[in-house]
Amino acid sequence: MAEKYNASNIAIEQILNFIKSGEIAIPEIQRPFVWKPKQVRDLIDSLYTGYPTGYLIISQSPNMKLKDGTLSEGKKIMIDGQQRVTALMTAIMGIEVINSDFEKKKIKISFNPLAIDEDEVFKVQDNAILKDKKWIVDIAEIFKTDFKRGSFVSQYCESNPEIDSDKLHDILDNLIGIKNRQIGVITLDKELTIDEVTEIFIRINSQGAKLNQSDFAMSKIAANVKYGGNTLRKSIDYFSHLAVQPDWYSEMLKDKDFMESKFASKIKWLKDDREEIFDPGYGDILRVAFMYKFGRGKMKDLVSLLGGRDFETRDYKEEIAETSFAKLTDGVMDFMNEFSFTNFVLALKSAGFISNKLINSQMTLDFAYTLYLILNSNNQIDKTQIKHYISKWYVFSTLTSRYITSPESAMDLDIRRIAEKGFKEYFKEMEDSNLSDTFWEIGLVQDLETSAINSPFYNVFLASQVHASDNSLMMNGTKVRDLITTLGDIHHIFPKGYLQKNGITDKSKYNQIANYTYLDTQTNISVGEKAPNEYFRIVFEQCNSKEMKFGNIMDMNSLKENLSLNCIPENIISMDVTHYEDFLLERRRLMANKIKEYYYSL
Repeated sequence: MAEKYNASNIAIEQILNFIKSGEIAIPEIQRPFVWKPKQVRDLIDSLYTGYPTGYLIISQSPNMKLKDGTLSEGKKIMIDGQQRVTALMTAIMGIEVINSDFEKKKIKISFNPLAIDEDEVFKVQDNAILKDKKWIVDIAEIFKTDFKRGSFVSQYCESNPEIDSDKLHDILDNLIGIKNRQIGVITLDKELTIDEVTEIFIRINSQGAKLNQSDFAMSKIAANVKYGGNTLRKSIDYFSHLAVQPDWYSEMLKDKDFMESKFASKIKWLKDDREEIFDPGYGDILRVAFMYKFGRGKMKDLVSLLGGRDFETRDYKEEIAETSFAKLTDGVMDFMNEFSFTNFVLALKSAGFISNKLINSQMTLDFAYTLYLILNSNNQIDKTQIKHYISKWYVFSTLTSRYITSPESAMDLDIRRIAEKGFKEYFKEMEDSNLSDTFWEIGLVQDLETSAINSPFYNVFLASQVHASDNSLMMNGTKVRDLITTLGDIHHIFPKGYLQKNGITDKSKYNQIANYTYLDTQTNISVGEKAPNEYFRIVFEQCNSKEMKFGNIMDMNSLKENLSLNCIPENIISMDVTHYEDFLLERRRLMANKIKEYYYSL
């Protein structure tokens, strides 16, 4: 392990000079500073008192061949420690940082040379400090190269006669000595693979955190000002923020530089978007744009390409980095396109996925949107069929758990095969090999044997009910769709209290998803803890008596249709606790069959 990185102690002043000169890139300086002012104050206090402040980790990119044939020294990027260094830059060097309101401001830390015992030595500057003569109101002034120390000491001692000049000189020596404090810096070898960088990061990082490939890619993007990476990164950050908080648009307007970029108009539409089906994070945006434009599924390849890696010759070339940034930028722009994004969401909703409660896997969503962009850019594909293909692929990949284990490998395979064979041929092959009679009649029935309320298989069942515009159980006019989005909740067909009273106390048994259905609240209250053979008998009887007690169905044909739509066997009228296991198995079979019919109707 020792030869894979170099560990050294470097003075703070030297590190800050490296940042200032651009020798080490610190991407976070381009983004809103997330530390609170008090955290900056605490860091300065720790350095002053000699407490350790952790390692900085720097990744060095390999040397890259420029277009003229010369070699360019690999860019050094800080991948851990950005917030600490940004804090030092604003407190000691007086550099402005971007706050959460996108205003450029300095965080000014004040110092009290007269502090004794419990007095605070450092504070974040406030109005009270500005009026108190004992405080040095901004330590950044002390660190300036043109700081007139002699005249400062004279003036301070005149205002605070309780301290003599020699004492103050000693205190200032300690304060200024912060810039000579040593911080541990680990520089990773430039020949390391992305996987090795990730592994070392995990081992070194004091929190044992994993280096996320998306984070690493975002750092490389932001550090590359030459190809517009800093603005590209902002656009990705801002899109993911606006998708969740459309009202944040007013804050984005404060970033004047970004508002003049080509990206601002592309994401403006999000300020009026209230859709929650697909709220992508920056990792999702990167992944989709990368897969769509590069035809690859593994994020570590994006990190390499942005660094200029030639996978054939295994060296690094400027033209590859330039091309990669251009392709990624195009991919991000297409991702953000209002027509594409909203039509993709409409495809999901048309398949019955009308709520984010029915969405299980972000990876499955990511690939589906990638597929949408690929098909939409393919002139051989009938554009009127794209929504049909997308909804069907999404359901297929959900039912087969395609992107749950080793998702990147599965995505990489799919994207390459689609490019080689064409989507329609490849999809038919996938259906033929995965959706056999055995899958529908045995595999899916077994998959439905679970108590996980957010089971992807149960969510597909609910989507099938929404897609068919099914009425909820025992109701005519109240749709399953209505109960999912606003009015209802999931309840037990064999009531939980009834099962518990009759000896079924295992949560995984009474909470089986085959025992779940959406009921309107009033119907659920009426059912209470009654046995199914008790309350369903009343439901059947009210079709003759016309005296409404449970739900609002009073026609036998309508009732039988309602039971069928909700996959409830008609012999529920005679079932009690002794039939519970039989009921679960029969309902799972009915649910699996309904899902099959739904899938082939898409």
